[in-house]
Amino acid sequence: AVLDGFAAPVVGEGEAHENDSYVEQLVLNAQAAVAELRRRGVSDDRLAVGGHSYGAFMTANLLARTELFRCGIARNGAYNRTLTPFGFQAEERSFWEAAQTYAAMSPFFHADKIKAPLLLIHALDDPNPGTFPMQSERMFQAIKGLGGTARLCLLPAEGHFYRARESIMHMLAEQDAWLDAHMRRKG
Repeated sequence: AVLDGFAAPVVGEGEAHENDSYVEQLVLNAQAAVAELRRRGVSDDRLAVGGHSYGAFMTANLLARTELFRCGIARNGAYNRTLTPFGFQAEERSFWEAAQTYAAMSPFFHADKIKAPLLLIHALDDPNPGTFPMQSERMFQAIKGLGGTARLCLLPAEGHFYRARESIMHMLAEQDAWLDAHMRRKG
């Protein structure tokens, strides 16, 4: 089963900034989605999570904060928000105005909690200032250095979105092999 187009709203009430409770809201959204999948008969051993760009950021956060998924796939993500110090997505505060929020939201700072295998795919020519390839390279090094399971796949001559047939086929082959290796039914 594939849950595609999963919407995980993160909101702020009153004077509160939505990102100040981002992690808590993200986890609650994922728990609700997984509960619905279970209700529909999807087995826990068949749950993986993945995303591109902000979805990759969410994927890494979910692996660092929950044990809901067997593995993850994150493409062209940002994992250390202190490297985007003047805001990102809906975050308009600078790092110096909201340092605790930036650190709390950054899965890089919680890489020691990532126990599920994570495939990181990143385009080498990503022009997005928040998702330079260094983000995936450092996340990979953190997970591996901490004894976790990760793979880093770098796609040459690609931007934030992959266009070349060879790159798309490479990405799909990497994802297929990753899911086969980490989602295969035992016995």
